[in-house]
Amino acid sequence: MVKNSFISVISQKENEENRGSVEFQVFSFTTKIRRLTSHLELHKKDSSSQRGLRKILGKRQRLLAYLSKKNRERYKELIGELNIREIKTR
Repeated sequence: MVKNSFISVISQKENEENRGSVEFQVFSFTTKIRRLTSHLELHKKDSSSQRGLRKILGKRQRLLAYLSKKNRERYKELIGELNIREIKTR
């Protein structure tokens, strides 16, 4: 329940702001990832959804890497709000 209420607050706030921002893109990818993950728990052999999930995970990872390089504070705040594990930097 807490995650759903938090997600609705972010989506309402971001509808008024810039949808092209890195934070909004990471947020939208995170919601897609959570939805696909729950789908794949029921349908384990759905390989096309697995491929789509891997593509979205890669896109989100690249955006998070970009954000961590450009603004570390915004990155830390975003991963804290969305309950995302921190990416490993090379």
